Amino acid sequence: MLTPGEANDLTGAQPLLAKADPQALIGDMAYDADALLAKLAERQVIPVIPSHPRRKAPLPCDFALYSERNLIERFFNKLKQFRAIATRYDKLAVSFFAGVQLASVIILLN
Repeated sequence: MLTPGEANDLTGAQPLLAKADPQALIGDMAYDADALLAKLAERQVIPVIPSHPRRKAPLPCDFALYSERNLIERFFNKLKQFRAIATRYDKLAVSFFAGVQLASVIILLN
């Protein structure tokens, strides 16, 4: 799902969850929103999200599982080394997605 560059990641979380059946959701503090957490509880998905500092009562978080998020972050860092991906140079979502796929294959082969 491609969102506008100025949109936060939380806006795309619920539509993506509707298409998936995860056991757990690993996210950063930006995903610590009551609406998303209620939706996860409704679907019996385990939230692995550290509490936002402004939350009065911190929520439990499995930090051992949260450390796995580092693998995804490193992959996105490698993906952003491709200029066309980092700047969203392509106008069409189809072209951008093709560029992401091509860059992913190059990363996989290296």
